[in-house]
Amino acid sequence: MNDTIEKIIAKLNCSKKAAVFCHVRPDGDAIGSGLALCLALKNLGKTAYMCCEDLPPEKFGFLPAVHEIVTELPEIDFDTLISVDCADEARLGKFSRYFSKFKKNTVNIDHHVSNSGFAKFNFVKQCPATCEIMTEIFKTAGYKITKDIADLLMLGLVTDSGNFTHCDVTGKTYETAALLRGIGADNNKINYEMFSRQNKARAKLFGRVMNNIRFCLDDKFAYIVIRTSDMQELDADKSLTEGFVDFPLSIDGVEVAASLLEYKNEQYKASLRSKGTVNVNNVAAVFGGGGHVLASGCMLFGSLEQVIEKLSYAVYQNL
Repeated sequence: MNDTIEKIIAKLNCSKKAAVFCHVRPDGDAIGSGLALCLALKNLGKTAYMCCEDLPPEKFGFLPAVHEIVTELPEIDFDTLISVDCADEARLGKFSRYFSKFKKNTVNIDHHVSNSGFAKFNFVKQCPATCEIMTEIFKTAGYKITKDIADLLMLGLVTDSGNFTHCDVTGKTYETAALLRGIGADNNKINYEMFSRQNKARAKLFGRVMNNIRFCLDDKFAYIVIRTSDMQELDADKSLTEGFVDFPLSIDGVEVAASLLEYKNEQYKASLRSKGTVNVNNVAAVFGGGGHVLASGCMLFGSLEQVIEKLSYAVYQNL
């Protein structure tokens, strides 16, 4: 059941000590929506912490608030737990059990089509980014959007919309961006940090990976493999691979692209992207994953060739 925005705001207003959680391996939308909410609650005189199993990748460090994310839950008697940008409890990682057993208020704010409505109070809307929803909540509630909050909201809006290129971007998305820019969000810096800036290790890894793009299903499906051995040799970590999957999708004729990141022995994290013909949320769901129609993810197990065979067949069934 989806609750009204007014009910969600009421639960936020009555909270005094809140913990905000996002999904493991946080991206710009998770970081932006979670930290923006924390800052807004603090500005109201409340205690608020953002918790994530994983620290954000180094590239997000240009925003000061990012350094406030903690990986352990503070020993505080919280009255409200809030999940942002997370489709199901399992994606909260080590905090999922704590969230599910919490006896007081739990709130779920998200934009994923696969969201299971796992909190006591849920506000889920399909749109390009949770930060678009969070901006709507702040406006409706009358929360002041400072420049720091505007930067965080713009971060999520820009990154999860593919810099406003995804087909689910609407007029409201642009209106939200205009509002945040008017407040002072540094869109130029956010775009540079997210889409242009890279270190030498990432550049070399990108070249090596893209040199081995594979095609199948009459070239409608393209995928790349990011091997642990290559990352180790080039002194690159997993966080540097964000955005790699967008390159094979840009190739003429390709309808679906996948990035297979070797996570452990015979375990691969698949990031899926679609131009619109294929619902990759359905593809990811075959393997217990999910996300959006145009962008989803899942974990696959087995040898590389087994993983490729299983994933290719799932894509084929949805073409």
